[in-house]
Amino acid sequence: MPYSSTVRRLSFWSIIVGAGIFALKLVAWWLTGSVALFSDAMESIVNIVAAGVAWYAIRVSHEPADENHPFGHHKAEYLSAVLEGALIVVAALLILREAAVAFYTPHQLRELGVGLAISGLAAVGNGVWAFILMRVGRAARSPALVADGRHLWTDVVTSAGVIIGLLLALVTGWLWLDPLMAVVVAVNILWHGWYMVSSSVQGLMDVAVDPEDRADIERIVAANSDEALEFHDLKTREAGRVRFIEFHLVVPSDMTVERAHEMCDRIEDALERQLSGIRVTIHVEPTHKAKNGNDRR
Repeated sequence: MPYSSTVRRLSFWSIIVGAGIFALKLVAWWLTGSVALFSDAMESIVNIVAAGVAWYAIRVSHEPADENHPFGHHKAEYLSAVLEGALIVVAALLILREAAVAFYTPHQLRELGVGLAISGLAAVGNGVWAFILMRVGRAARSPALVADGRHLWTDVVTSAGVIIGLLLALVTGWLWLDPLMAVVVAVNILWHGWYMVSSSVQGLMDVAVDPEDRADIERIVAANSDEALEFHDLKTREAGRVRFIEFHLVVPSDMTVERAHEMCDRIEDALERQLSGIRVTIHVEPTHKAKNGNDRR
């Protein structure tokens, strides 16, 4: 895979970038005493841990197939995304606890202008890095990298909400806006954590490729199987960056094994050229196995 080394390198640098962003947010919280900025910093701790898990999972997922894992280790990335979602939920619960305390015991905010400027700088850094991770992750079909990027983008959105809320608190003097924004952050990341876990579980359950990709697969097979009578029982599943395809190809009973094999090679080559991360299994069958007459679908 041409993106393999880039994915591994970016997953490692996510740990370093996460640590730097966390340091900035920690300074912003320390200067202001804001529970909303504390919640923002808490999410960055999760980012660091999750980035470490993703880095390890990506390394494992790129290991070649072996005797115990003949289909490869691609699903390791889904496990990383599930764990990241679980960590997000834990962080959200901790934030809600701090917000509840702050509602009952509000305190005056300090150095809010400087703190918000530092928080804004951290948000910009997170946004740039999230964009890079999602773009490369989608191109390389890496669930762990995409999940990391989505998580960071959620962090950017919540940071923006926190900054707006605290600016309002600064202008109006309404201290209750501080814990309120912390609650908004917690609810938002809870929703994001649920989305990550549910989508990753779908991957672990061998979800089929999306309808557009399936239509492409059918078109490519039909275009390269002109000597066959039909193909049927097309099944697909996704495992991280790899998509597995299998189907039955009905050929004339008098076709030689060599000709049938050449046609299967032609179909496989066409699929691999036009669709990334493809693993194809074709079951060749004689004429009497046809299900749809001469309908080649």
